Amino acid sequence: MDRRSFIESCAAHATCLTAASAALPAFAADAKAKEYARALLVDEQGRPVKASSLKPRSNYVFHYPFEATPVFLLDLGKAAPPQVLTTKNRDTYAWPGGVGPRRSIVAFSAICAHQLVYPTKEVSFISFRPKKASKGVRDDLIHCCAEHSQYDPAKGAQVLSGPAEQPLCAVLLTHDAAADTLTAYATLGGELFDEFFRKYQAKLSFDVGPSAVNPVARNAVVRELEKFCRNTIQC
Repeated sequence: MDRRSFIESCAAHATCLTAASAALPAFAADAKAKEYARALLVDEQGRPVKASSLKPRSNYVFHYPFEATPVFLLDLGKAAPPQVLTTKNRDTYAWPGGVGPRRSIVAFSAICAHQLVYPTKEVSFISFRPKKASKGVRDDLIHCCAEHSQYDPAKGAQVLSGPAEQPLCAVLLTHDAAADTLTAYATLGGELFDEFFRKYQAKLSFDVGPSAVNPVARNAVVRELEKFCRNTIQC
């Protein structure tokens, strides 16, 4: 598929989602979990990622529910209890909290809810900060350097400061206690995928190619952000 075909594919994808949404009450899909194909989280060798192997308070990234939409995977090192949150369209949803033995593992879309900033292989202006990087930035928050939106991953990625109008979209995980594996199966909250594909369709056509809009199926590869991205900005 060439660049023109990819852009047409993006447009068609967005049109289909918009048409489907129009048949439902306003933002109904964001008020409830939206299921996608289940994807087992694996390492770069294809081996299942063990929940117990995740470094606490470290940045990991995988892509879900589409090949080009990045997600932060975090072990917060502490339990993340359920939260009731609200999208920018004032739809409330119940985030179920963390998973794993300590209910400390969470996942959120790594697409900032303000300007759609996201981690690329070249640079990332958004990341989880275990320690504050500068004055005015709290510990243990996801911080976007573009306009300094801050999200609390222990509270469903709710917005604590900055111009973002809603929490980061949550990616729901299941934890198989016997195998200690993690599987992504749905999103919850304000999805921004249509806007993301429209804004970055040209860049994604070069960086990812025609598979950018393809749904992730079966496996999603997890990498440490520092290994996935050449330059993580610490503002």
